[in-house]
Amino acid sequence: MCPKIKHLTVFCCVFAMPFLMAGCEQKIMLFNGQNLDGWKPVLSNPDTNPADVWSFRDGVLRCEGKPNGYIRTEKDYSNYTLHLEWRWTDSPTNSGVLLHIAEPDKIWPVCIEAQLMHQNAGDFYAIGGTGFEELKDGNHLAKQHETNEKEPGQWNTYDIICLDRTITLYVNSLLQNKATKTTVNSGKIGLQSEGSPIEFRNIILTPIRK
Repeated sequence: MCPKIKHLTVFCCVFAMPFLMAGCEQKIMLFNGQNLDGWKPVLSNPDTNPADVWSFRDGVLRCEGKPNGYIRTEKDYSNYTLHLEWRWTDSPTNSGVLLHIAEPDKIWPVCIEAQLMHQNAGDFYAIGGTGFEELKDGNHLAKQHETNEKEPGQWNTYDIICLDRTITLYVNSLLQNKATKTTVNSGKIGLQSEGSPIEFRNIILTPIRK
């Protein structure tokens, strides 16, 4: 290689590196794989030991599904991509990913739910008076396609993009739903206990830098 070209190449790489790095955000593993540090359990029966509902094994978060409730992050988040994987280990029933949760904690909190009910993953529910442009009547917006969930026992992926006042849902890489002009755009993130055992893994949040 010509020395001048070589020096120019090195210069360009060094010069460009800060700009390339500026566009990258650090991925955040929301669970440490061992315990619920950074999360708060909220259950309909306050006498229930959270450890009887939520447990970890080999990096997998297990929810027994009863009693009703959720765990939610202690921190608020906005403008992010949330990736997670889930599977049903028994007869599949109901669960959900709660987005933009506002306090106070209660069953159920102010939030927008990305549904995980069996064969309904990709639906939206607006809870506690929240809403968005696509809602016409009630608080439910069905997914855009027929279910593309895998058979119970197999892992599914959910990729949720929250950007400003838009939430986009991908189930197993298929665009299933989109909510725009949401009335909430930041808050805590929760996972729902509402039915039968369900497991989660690889729960990763990637901030979006505008």
